[in-house]
Amino acid sequence: MIIATKISEVRAQVAAWKKEGLTVGLVPTMGYLHEGHTSLVDRAGKDCDRVVASVFVNPTQFAPGEDLETYPRDFDHDCALLEAHGCHLVFHPEVEEMYSQDAATFVEILSEMPKQLCGKTRPTHFRGVCTVVSKLFNIVTPDKAFFGQKDAQQLAVIRRMAEDLSYPVEIVGCPIVREKDGLAKSSRNTYLSETERKAALVLSKAVFLGEELAGQGERDVKQILGAMRKLIEEEPLARIDYVSAVDGVTMMPVENMQGQILFAVAVYIGKTRLIDNFIWKG
Repeated sequence: MIIATKISEVRAQVAAWKKEGLTVGLVPTMGYLHEGHTSLVDRAGKDCDRVVASVFVNPTQFAPGEDLETYPRDFDHDCALLEAHGCHLVFHPEVEEMYSQDAATFVEILSEMPKQLCGKTRPTHFRGVCTVVSKLFNIVTPDKAFFGQKDAQQLAVIRRMAEDLSYPVEIVGCPIVREKDGLAKSSRNTYLSETERKAALVLSKAVFLGEELAGQGERDVKQILGAMRKLIEEEPLARIDYVSAVDGVTMMPVENMQGQILFAVAVYIGKTRLIDNFIWKG
């Protein structure tokens, strides 16, 4: 497995692969990898001849006061996992390699899409996400890029960006990977104390409840959201950011069960903000 820290190294290697007629898959990550990430690498390995994973804690998607400095990092462990899952190249740049000191260009979706859900409390987040993913697309020039469904709004935003900017990249969404007890895999789970870890199960329980109600034929969006919210509110350590239903493509709020609907939750367990979701298709 190749470890590259420079943009030029990645471009040279990808160019060599493409000269051989090989397809390239990209898995963008911020590191501290878990089974959710490796499931993306596995899928990329099935779909493409060569797999590139980026390990880069992107500063532009963190607002002041968020956990940029304390975000968990373990690059040696990341490399061991990636190599075990067949990754061919890891791109691990310094911040200065990705952003010059006088960088003044960002990629931003100006519709209401990035202002919904997580964007309400993290207004600059998706500008940072779009900027770094756009740069990675330009650097790696992948045939396909793989993202997890847990970050459903991020996935929808990246799909929109790729379409609007005519990137020749197929965006592949992959299923949420969960712990045995149901908690969605997340690098931020490591922030939780033992008590908080148990309390965090309220997110997946709410998601499973909503899924069950929808599967049983409940077609009142407010009833489903109300039941999910009530369950979360019964957990003393939980503080709700949002419990929402939105169109699965546009991310705009919905009131009726038709098309593809994303039921999404964001909840603080202590100081740790966690997210989860499910998709209903009519």
